[in-house]
Order: sequence, then C-alpha cells, then structure tokens
Amino acid sequence: RSVYDGEEHGRFMEKLEARIRNHDREIEKMCNFHYQGFVDSITELLKVRGEAQKLKNQVTDTNRKLQNEGKELIIAMEELKQCRLQQRNISATVDKLTLCLPVLEMYSKLREQMKSKRHYPALKTLEHLEHTYLPQVSHYRFCKIMVDNIPKLREEIKEVSMSDLKDFLESIRKHSDKIGETAMKQAQQQRNLDNIVSQQPRISGGKKAKREGCAISELEVKTTSPMSEQDSGILDVEDEDEDEEVPGAQDLVDFSPVYRCLHIYSVLGARETFENYYRKQRRKQARLVLQPPSNMHETLDGYRKYFNQIVGFFVVEDHILHTTQGLVNRAYIDELWEMALSKTIAALRTHSSYCSDPSLVLDLKNLIVLFADTLQGYGFPVNQLFDMLLEIQDQYSETLLKKWSGVFRNILDSDNYSPIPVMNEDVYKKIVGQFPFQDADLEKQPFPKKFPFSEFVPKVYNQIKEFIYACLKFSEDLHLSSTEVDDMIRKSTNLLLTRTLSNCLQNVIKRKNVGLTELVQIIINTTHLEKSCKFLEEFITNITNVLPETVHTTKLYGTTTFKDARHAAEEEIYTNLNQKIDQFLQLADYDWMAMEPSSKASDYLVDLIGFLRSTFAVFTHLPGDVDVHSTMSGKVAQTACMSACKHLSTSLMQLLLEAEVRQLTLGALQQFNLDVEECEQFARSGPVPGFQGDTLQLAFIDLRQV
Repeated sequence: RSVYDGEEHGRFMEKLEARIRNHDREIEKMCNFHYQGFVDSITELLKVRGEAQKLKNQVTDTNRKLQNEGKELIIAMEELKQCRLQQRNISATVDKLTLCLPVLEMYSKLREQMKSKRHYPALKTLEHLEHTYLPQVSHYRFCKIMVDNIPKLREEIKEVSMSDLKDFLESIRKHSDKIGETAMKQAQQQRNLDNIVSQQPRISGGKKAKREGCAISELEVKTTSPMSEQDSGILDVEDEDEDEEVPGAQDLVDFSPVYRCLHIYSVLGARETFENYYRKQRRKQARLVLQPPSNMHETLDGYRKYFNQIVGFFVVEDHILHTTQGLVNRAYIDELWEMALSKTIAALRTHSSYCSDPSLVLDLKNLIVLFADTLQGYGFPVNQLFDMLLEIQDQYSETLLKKWSGVFRNILDSDNYSPIPVMNEDVYKKIVGQFPFQDADLEKQPFPKKFPFSEFVPKVYNQIKEFIYACLKFSEDLHLSSTEVDDMIRKSTNLLLTRTLSNCLQNVIKRKNVGLTELVQIIINTTHLEKSCKFLEEFITNITNVLPETVHTTKLYGTTTFKDARHAAEEEIYTNLNQKIDQFLQLADYDWMAMEPSSKASDYLVDLIGFLRSTFAVFTHLPGDVDVHSTMSGKVAQTACMSACKHLSTSLMQLLLEAEVRQLTLGALQQFNLDVEECEQFARSGPVPGFQGDTLQLAFIDLRQV
C-alpha cells in the first residue's frame, strides 16, 4: 500500500521484472541439467521391451504344446467324474424317494382340490401338508419351495374365495329387483288374506254408501268422472299366481359362496377383514340402490323397480343376518336402514312433487304402503314412511282439486241452464236417485214436467261424492283411525267446495256473455245444492262411521260456498239490469226546445219498460227463500226491481240536470212528464209482487218533485 500511496510505483515494477527474469533463467538451467538422463532412460526401456516380447512368444509356444498333450487325459477324467456323480445321485434318489412321494402325492391332492374349487378341503390338506409331511423332508429344495409357496397358496385360496364372494355380490346386485318383487308379492298375498279374514265379519258394512254411489249416471261415469270404477289397485296379485308358492330369497340366490368365504377367512384368522370388506361393499351397493333414476316420476314402473331393489337389498341382508354368526349385526342393519329410509323419503318427496295425475299419486301411495308393509314384515321400522304418506296426501288432494276443477268447468260450460224436463217415470226416478230432491207437488204433477234445477246440480253433487270416494281411497291401509279419516275427507271436501267449486261458480257468474236467465237459474241451482249439504254430511258419516256429533269433527262449509255464489249471482243480476237500462238511456234523444209534446211516452222508454216487464217475468221460478218457491215474491226479484227503478230514476234525473241543458221549453217538460208517468205506471202495475202499497213508486218520488 505504501508503494501505491507513494511515488515509487515505477521503480517497484522495474525491480519486479528483474526478479522474474532471474527465476526464468534458473528454471531453464534445471531443465537442461535433467534432460539427458531422461533420454537415456527411454533408450534402455526400448531395449527391455524387445527382450520381453521374445520371452512372451516362447511361453505361448510352450503352453500350446502342453495343452495339446493333456487334452485327452482331461476328457477321460471328466467322463469318469460325471459317471461317479450320476451313480451317487441315483443311489441317493432311490433312498429318499420313498420319503418324498407322500409329500408329492399330498401336494398333488391339494392342487386337485383347488382346481375343483373345493377350497375348504384344500385348506385342510394344506394344513396337514405343512405340519405333518414337509418337516420330514424339509432339507430338500422342492420342500423349501413348497414351504415358501404355502403362504402363496393360502393367499390364492383367499383370492379365489374372495372372487367367489365378488361374484356373489354381483349376483345379488342383479337379483335384488327380482328378490324384492317376490318379497313384495308375498306381502301382497298376505295382506289380501288378512283383508279377506277381516272383512268377513262386516261383509254387509257400507252398503248404504255404495248404493248411493251406484246412482251415478252411466254417462257421467264415462265422460266426467276422473276416478272411475276402473281404478283398481296396481298391486293386485294375479289369480293364477295366488295358489303358487312364491320363492324366497334363498331360492333365488345361492348364498353358499358367502358362507364358504366366511369359513375360509375364519380359519385363516382374517374374519374381521372379511366382515369389513363385505360390509363396505354392501354399503356401496346400498348407495347405488338408493340412487333413484332421474325419470322415476314418469311412470309407476319406475317407482316399483326402485322399491323392488331396496326391498331385495334388505331381504338379502336380513337373510345373511339370520344365517351367519356375526357377519352382519343388528346395529349394522339398523344403520343401513336409517340411511336408506332418509334417502328414500327424500327421493319420494322430490319425485312425487312432479306428479300431477291423481291416479298415479294414488297408485304410488298403494305401492309405498306395500313397500312399507313388506319391510315391516322383516322387522324394519317404517313409521316415517307412513308420516311421509300424510304429506303426499296433501299433494294428492291438490291434484284432485286441479282435476275436479276441470270437471266442474266442463259441467258448468256444457250446462244449458234450463230446468230439467222429465218425460216419464224412469227418468224422474233416475234423477231423484242421483240427487236428493223431494217435492210432493212436483210428484203429483203429470208428465211431462220439469225439475226446478238444471242438469249441473245432480252432476256437481255426484262429482262431490266421487271426490269423497277418491279421498277415501287414499286413506285405505294407512293405519289411520276412523276419526282421522273422517277429518281428512272433510277438510279436503271443504277445500273442494270453498275453493275449487266456488271459483268455478264465480267464473261462470262473471262471464261477459252470461244472461239474466242463466243467472236466475244459477241462483235456483245453488239453492238446491245448499240444501243438499246435509246429505253430503250423512254420506261422509256413512262411509267413515264417525258421527257428526263427535268432538273435533270438522263441519262442511258447502252452505257458505253456495250462499256466496248465490249472492254473487244476485249482484250480477243487479249490475246487468243497470247496464241494460244505461244502454236504453243512450238512445234517449230529448228536444229540450220542442214547442209541443208528443201524444205518448218516448219510444226508448216504452222499449225499456217492455224489457223490464219481460225480465221480471223470468223471475217466476226464483225462490223466495231456501225452503219455499214463491211465484214472484222472491227477495231477489224485489231487490232487482227496486234497484232497476232507482237506477232509472237517477239516470233520468241526470238527463234533466246535465250541464248541456241550459234551457228547455214547456213542451219538452210535458214530454219528459209523459215518460215519468210511464215509469210510475210501471211501478203501480206491480211487476214483482210483494211490495207493500206504493213502495216501488217511491223510487220515482224525487224525479216527480223535480
């Protein structure tokens, strides 16, 4: 650093160069001194190489001569050695073969047993070979090979038996559908026998309800009834199969592979491994079985196949539980059943929600009941399935309501809203048989005669009964008490009356093209349907055997439904009359500046009065109250007449006082007075009987004063 810090850098570099030159000269001297010795050594080495080559050639020649001379001797010695070795081996083989033959025979027997798939005897032979025969000849190589192969043979037996088990598992997976089908068929046969036994003591029960149902007309059964007599149970066993013995699970599936495999694994000390494998595989199969097809809801066969597979699975497991000692236990079965129950209920809730056909829902209910009864027969708890059926019952009621809504619409749309004509006694009895109607005066009248109601009354009444029958069908085999069945039917019927039928009636009443004649007939029809509600109460009581006086019995709300419909029809009559009056008043063309009046009332008013007279004549058959038919004294007719007169008076008042009429002549007032007198004359004539004194004329009092 001092060199770099000072000014002696150049001097330092000169001395360094001089020092390097000195070292180079010393190195050169040293190399020159040793070079001559190196050259001499190379020269000596070349001379030695030549001598070594000569010596090598001489040794090679000598060795070749020696080999040629001793070749024959070596061949003879080798032949002698081989002969003596073979002689000694043959002697030893003869001496020991008697010891080895039993071992070989036993091993051959083992192989033969394994080839014929007699695995358990093969396992016993293997044990005997290992502990009795092989120790006597254990020093031989083939015995050591056998000893080494014994674990492999055991594994082979395990693998072969496991292969048989896998085939068995595959077999029961394929046969689960058939096993479940036969099990459910057995349950169906048993249930049919139980029903026959239970129905014999009460063979005459329910005849009254059946007689009422038989009164439904043949035409209605064919055209309007959504639940006809052809709704037979989809699970009925065929006649030719009733006398045949239905095979059980053991007759459809060979369980011997699982028994052999269990025994082999038990002998080999691997029973726990086998149990775990079997249960694991069956759990996997259970999950596959419980996975419903995506289109299961489309047909009943989809549900049936799904249930058959589940029943088949658990029938097999129940058989395994009772025929093996501990391969499966009750806790394992209960765990699988809990999983299956939850998944099955979830799948049914999902897929049944897509069903819009009440017949399919009813068939599904019957199938679920049979499914539950079948598994209950094997000891599985099924209360949750019946609870779920109560949920499906609500959906069934909704599908019924939708279907009957269409039925009611068809009936109401096809009705002519005219009293039913009766030409002879047979037709009269037929209609009386369909609808509970009694009228002594009508019975005394000669033929032809007419019922006061139109055709939709007996049709609607019978469809309500059909609905009740449809609800009753769903409650069968649900293990419900009579009170619960009665309550379910009454609640569903109330929904039918207050929602479905009420909406249909309201829609008919509110239609634009409905006439006053139709509205009057609707009032008459709803009056008779209201009176029939007590007979519907009796009908439900007869089929459920629950008296209406029973505590918590639900009452039918049909009376309210028909009253509301009647009131709506009355309001529609009032509205229609007022609209007709407005239409006539639009034709009014008063000349408020006329000098002389005409000799009669205005033409539009004469036409209006004529219309009102003919309209109120239609009310001839309108009932005065629920029980008595009065010719023209009905409250509805009186109210309609009073409403029409008041509306006419008010409208004429508005014509006289409207802003456009700024002045008028005496002749115009006299003409208007003629029109008012025409109105008063109409009121005095009593178009609707029942008004006291001049009550109807009071509607025009304000107009007269003006």
